[in-house]
Amino acid sequence: MLFRPALLLLFFALPQATTHPSAPASDPSEMPSYTADGRLQPPANYREWIYLTSGIDMSYSSSANPSHSMFDNVFVNSSAYRSFLETGTWPDKTVLVLETRGAESPVSINKRGHTQSSEIMGAEVHVKDNSRGGWSFYSFDDNDKGALLPRTAPCYSCHEQHGAVDTTFVQFYPTLIGLAKSKGTLSPAYLKEIAPPASSK
Repeated sequence: MLFRPALLLLFFALPQATTHPSAPASDPSEMPSYTADGRLQPPANYREWIYLTSGIDMSYSSSANPSHSMFDNVFVNSSAYRSFLETGTWPDKTVLVLETRGAESPVSINKRGHTQSSEIMGAEVHVKDNSRGGWSFYSFDDNDKGALLPRTAPCYSCHEQHGAVDTTFVQFYPTLIGLAKSKGTLSPAYLKEIAPPASSK
């Protein structure tokens, strides 16, 4: 997904929505916009976009021991999703949003497992904007405007080394990973990562 030490998810940009000639035009309301100092405006209607997946207590470290459970929910702007269905990869101006919510139990009649909190604990956005150097990560944890994470942040190298498609964690999106495989767009790094170990004779 997007990131915790490097969660996903998980994103905006301006007109000229796609690089694929047959892909549908982007809805301007889904496009990323920025403040004068380069902060990302929050995508107000992202919950009306395409839902991709949820994870609970995800971590990229086997030694992680979270003090409390958290859900991650990932959404993508609908024009980028439609383009992905056609091409198996993300167009320019893709916006991926990862929101985090607390895992609660018991709630109402639920006695087992967890439900998601109504309060959003944090949000991260992954934007493919070629006019700004390609993929960038923005954090909304402490501000209503997204702060650009520096290129030295570990999320960038983690996504480059492990992202299944175009440095994004499509391997965690159950409705898209098979499509990417059929389109032949899985990254060399990911294919190497999932390849069975060579047998020794």
